[in-house]
Parts: sequence; structure tokens; C-alpha cells
Amino acid sequence: MRKWPARIGFSLLVLVLLAFVALTTWEPFFAERSTAPPSEKTYQAEIMRSEFGVPHVYGETDADVAYGVAIAHAEDDFFTLQDVVAMARGRYGAIAGEEGAQIDYAYHLLDARGTAERHYKELPADTRALFEAYATGLNQYADEHPAELKLANLFPVNGEDIAAGFALRQPFFFGLGNVIGPLISGEPLRPEFGPPIPKEDLSIPPSGEPVMDDEDAPAETAANGIAMPLPMGEDGALSGSNAFAISPQKSGDGVTRLVSNSHQPWRGGVAWYELVVESNEGWHYAGANFPGSPFPFLGHNETIGWTNTVNRPDMVDVYKLELDESGKRYRLDGEWRDLESKTVTLPVRFGPITLPIRRTVYRSVHGPVIINDEGAFAIRYGGIDNLGQLDAYYRLNKAKDLTQFKAILARMDIPSTNFIYADKAGNIGYFYNAAIPDRPKGYDWRGVLPGGDSKAIWRGTVAFEKIPQLVNPASGWLFNANNTPFSAAGEGSDLLPDSVAPEMGVELKTTNRARRAAKLMQETPVIDRANLDRIKYDTGYERAGYVEQMMDDVAALDLSDDARLAEARDLLMGWDWTADNIGRGDAIALLMIKPFMSAEYQNKPWPDAREELERSTDHLLTHFGRLDVPMSDLLRLRQPLGPYAVDIGLDGGSDTLRASTLWDVDDDGRLSVRHGDSFIMYVEWEPGKRVRSESIQPYGAATTRPQSIHYSDQSKLFAQHKLKPVHFWRTDALQKATRRKIVSNRR
Repeated sequence: MRKWPARIGFSLLVLVLLAFVALTTWEPFFAERSTAPPSEKTYQAEIMRSEFGVPHVYGETDADVAYGVAIAHAEDDFFTLQDVVAMARGRYGAIAGEEGAQIDYAYHLLDARGTAERHYKELPADTRALFEAYATGLNQYADEHPAELKLANLFPVNGEDIAAGFALRQPFFFGLGNVIGPLISGEPLRPEFGPPIPKEDLSIPPSGEPVMDDEDAPAETAANGIAMPLPMGEDGALSGSNAFAISPQKSGDGVTRLVSNSHQPWRGGVAWYELVVESNEGWHYAGANFPGSPFPFLGHNETIGWTNTVNRPDMVDVYKLELDESGKRYRLDGEWRDLESKTVTLPVRFGPITLPIRRTVYRSVHGPVIINDEGAFAIRYGGIDNLGQLDAYYRLNKAKDLTQFKAILARMDIPSTNFIYADKAGNIGYFYNAAIPDRPKGYDWRGVLPGGDSKAIWRGTVAFEKIPQLVNPASGWLFNANNTPFSAAGEGSDLLPDSVAPEMGVELKTTNRARRAAKLMQETPVIDRANLDRIKYDTGYERAGYVEQMMDDVAALDLSDDARLAEARDLLMGWDWTADNIGRGDAIALLMIKPFMSAEYQNKPWPDAREELERSTDHLLTHFGRLDVPMSDLLRLRQPLGPYAVDIGLDGGSDTLRASTLWDVDDDGRLSVRHGDSFIMYVEWEPGKRVRSESIQPYGAATTRPQSIHYSDQSKLFAQHKLKPVHFWRTDALQKATRRKIVSNRR
């Protein structure tokens, strides 16, 4: 009889071991596999590396170049490319755990795969050829470097897989995550722009039932079982950015100048990767892309250039649905319709095991549906179910003049982002590009809409001619710093707010960066290269807006009971309103400003001044033993691994033109910047000469290769406000090339 407990124990042990093995191995076999592009297609490209490792990819055809782009990028950062591919396959949770599963849920909720399946074949043949060639390059690198693979059966991929990644990521640039996140977590909805909507306005006539309630908001939703705040943005946004264009009449030397000053994360799936591409089919472009793209998104060709900044029009509408008792049907125009539903499996990695988490995603004729404790809410957003951006960016790369450029934008296939433009002919332009829904009048589009009224379901976008845009303003300059389009060219040249219909939801907010840029450019008679540098690297704050309110709040505090805080307040009151790493109060101001900035731009509750002063004081005294620590001792550029590790002090703050926007707090109390000034490019057209450009990045071309010299070789220049040359022209690239190789899939 004593043998039975031992046998039972052994059997349980075997079952546990089998379960463990199953949980460590199931996901790659369960995952739906893709197919490689046709094997009979052959490609060949030349990859030349500059002295900074930037790839210059040449090919006979555009498809050859796209194939080479994939190989070059994989050589530098296959680590991140795999993450992006996993997102495009709904498998990122198997790599990144719960955070990855959140993105996988968004992938299924937005039907990114369905969008690609429905529309990829509709793209022009040469665009599809570009994506198939790019996929072939990724597959080849994966096949030749099996030791680098993170996840089994992730490859091969094809063009449709890459397209699905575009369909997933683009909506989060205009703030879709700020709507999905609260709906999933059960938090109150808040508008993207303007003051928060009062609760009494978040209702559906005629019931008046509140959509959300702060006190009753569940930590987990009934529909999904886990909280899913989407991690695709930085404090609610994927990007900041500044952009400047100066006409030859304003530059003082007849040179047309364009400055791209993007603010992106320094690592990950939306970090910039610099490259130059050139083919014998007329594709010649220098700029930067994101992992998972065969072409640059911004930069310049021989005759035109552009850069982007994130804009925030009201692109997302929320509808409350009336469900029947079964919860499987919703009412539309008095009739019941079936609510589409699909059960998906999210792989969620925990240490060595990967759990299969089953979730149901819903859809109505409006769009994706989220069900929480308050009801069912459908989402509809600009650019929904559209893959046209894949072709539009490709065509922009090859556009030759302003007319061609505008014609491509006018398709409204690129859902959002401002475009600042300049060209060889001396034209400059600002286009508030956005596929804004063409909303009928008569509804409160900033509130939650009646889901039972089909007339509230818009079908198209506003016409391109109706979006704010300026070409060749009298001032001779243009800028954007994630601010309202009604401040772009200075007094007498700016557009008026009443020129745009309110239903378009164009933002009216400004930023400190915009206030500074407008002031500095307005008061500078000649914006030559030196003055443009001074403006771009400005570290000042205007005595206005949330910064001024923060200072007033601190000044009004009664700190008679705490000598430490009184000393910190005195230091802050003596601050010189810059983040230039010179003043004694720069460090404490840097720590103080960020939460107030977040409250202003993300409509979060206004911080308590005493609590923030105490937090900042404690941080400085705990880690540095003093309050007047030099800011560069606190704010750091860090690439921490290998023989090329760097640890460099930085200037610039949150919301200054020289931007060090977001950071991680390291164990030593230093702030390791992870978001801010990222890819910077100056483009210049001088009369009678070929286009020239310079650029810089915070780290280098090989950001995830610690053993490469290009892991951090741009960091010192970046910290010193210096640029490096872009070898746009082949003759220059050949002279400066440190490595050349031919890559091909020919066997």
C-alpha cells in the first residue's frame, strides 16, 4: 500500500514536467506560419558603409535596394527587427511577456492582419515588389544567422506580413492608444485636446447614463481579464519633434534650408535608422526609417525634402452600442445586428514558460468594439482599413517637385503627421496632413456618440484642400513643434483658427517649444545657418503656460515647517528658465517640470506643487547630497554595454527645442535619456550647387551591437551639438566608404 503514494507522487511529477515542457514549447508550433515570397525572384544590392557605419544601399532596381535595406538593417539591429516582425504576426507576447501581449491584443482588436489581407493585393505591383524584396532580405538574414533568432518559426515572412505591421502601428501616432487604453482599463475617457470633458457631457441621450465613473473603474475589464494600457507611446504619445524650413530670401545667403529634428524613442520599434538608398530606376533618397520599413519616411532626394512632426487632430470617435440580453447583437437604426466576435490566443511569456491566454475581440460596422463594465463601445478612426500609406511614402521618396509632392499628400493615404517641406526651387511649405473623418454636423464629436444611429458613422475623409496648409509665407520661415497649425509662420503669415471647421477637431494647444520657436524666429531678421543652429539648440522656457503656473504654485507654498523644501524653493525661484547646464537651479527645474508638462499635454490631473518639490528634493539629496548639482551630472546619455560604452552629460529639458524629453531613473539616481532629440538632419540647397546634408543620432548605426564601433560613435558629437556629413552622392560615398559588399539571394 505504501507504493501507491509514491506512484501517485511520481505520476504528478511527470505530469508537472510534461506541462512545463508543453508551456515552454507550444507557441512556435501553435503559431500560424507564413510563406516566403516566390523563390524565383532574385535580388542583388551593394551595401557601402560610411565612416559612421551608415549604409548606402545601391541596386539596379528599386526592389534590389529594398532587399539590401533589409540586409543592412538586420546587420545593425536584427534584435529590434524581430520584435517588429513578431508584432506584425501577433506573437510579441512570446518575446516581451505581458507588455508584448498588450500589443498583440491591439493587433487583433484593430484587425491589422485583416487589413493587410484585404488590401495588400490592391497596391501597385511595384510597391508590392518592394515589400516582397524587403521580406526576402529579412528571411535570408534569419536563415544565415540562426543563433540570433529570438523565436522559432517567426520566419519566413512575406510582404503582407510587413504590411500588417504598418496597419498596426500607424494609428497610435495620432493618439488611438489614449482612447483604447481607458476603454480597456475602465478609466474615464478624456479628450485629446482642450479641457477634460465633464462627466455630465459623457453621456448618451436620452438616458444620461454616464459612460465611465472614476470611483467604480475596474482595474481589469470584463472583456479581457487583464489591464491593457497600450505601451506604444511615451506618456501617451509616440513622438514629439521640431521642424524648420527657411526660404532663400530669409536665409541671408540664398540657401534654402530644412531641419528635421524628430523626437523619438532612442531604442525599439519606432527608433530611427539612418540610410541612403539609390537605384537605376530613379530612387535616390537620404533619411531615416523605422524597423520594418523598406523605405525612409523623412529626409531628402535630389530636389525636395521633408520632415514630420506628430499632429493631434481628433481622429478617433467612440460610439456606445446597445446590446441585447445575449450580448451578441447590437441595435442599429432600430434593427438588431450580429456583433462579430473572434477568440484569439495571446502568447504571454513568463520566464521560461509561455502561457496561452484566450481573449475575444469584437467588431461592429463602426469598427473595433471594446466591452467593459459600463457597456460596449465601438471605435472608428481616420485611416481605418487603409493600406495606402505603403504606396504613398514610396511615391513621396521619388517625387521631384512641389506639385508632385502635394498630389501624393492629397490622396490622404498617410493618416496623420505634419509635413514641413522645402525644395531646390526655393519653395517651403507646411501641411497639416491628416485623414480627418468627414463628420456630419449635428453630433457632439468630442463626446461619446450614439451607436444606434447609422448617420453618425462617417464614411470618408475631409478634402485635402480643407486641411491647414501654408506655402511660401511672406515671413520666409515655417516651423512646427507639435503645436496648433495656427502658429507656423509668424504674425501676418499665420492661418486663422476660424478658417477650419470645428468638426475637424484641429488642436488649439501649443507647446513651450512652439512658443520659443515662434518668438526666436520672429525676432531674428536673418535666419542664416548660425541663427538656425542657435534656435534649434535653444534650451529656454517661456514665462507662460504650465511652466509659469508651476512656478507660481511653488512660490505660493507655505514651507515654514520644512527648511529643506524652503531651500529647494529658493533655488528654483532663482532658476534662469533654461536647461543649458549652466545655472544652479537647472537640475531641480528639470525634475520638477516633467510631471506638469505631462498634465498639460495629456490632460492628466494637475500635480501638487509641494509633493513634486519634495520628490525632486529627496531625489537630489539622496543621490547627490546637494540641491545645486550640475544638470549634466544628473542627465545622461548612456549606452551601457561593451567596449564602446558611453556615459555623457546632456543639456536640454522636457519641452525645450533642445529636447531631452523622457528618461529612466538608474540605480545611481542619474536620468538615462530614452526619448528626445533623435535623428537630426540639416538639408541645404545652395543656388547652382547640388543638395548637401548633415545628420546625427544619439548613439550610432548599430544600436544593439555592443561589440561594434558604431554602437555609440555618434554620441559625443550629439552631446556637443555637432553633425556629421551625409554622403548622399555616390562619388562621396565611395570616397568615404569603410566597407563595401555585394549581397544577393542568388544561389
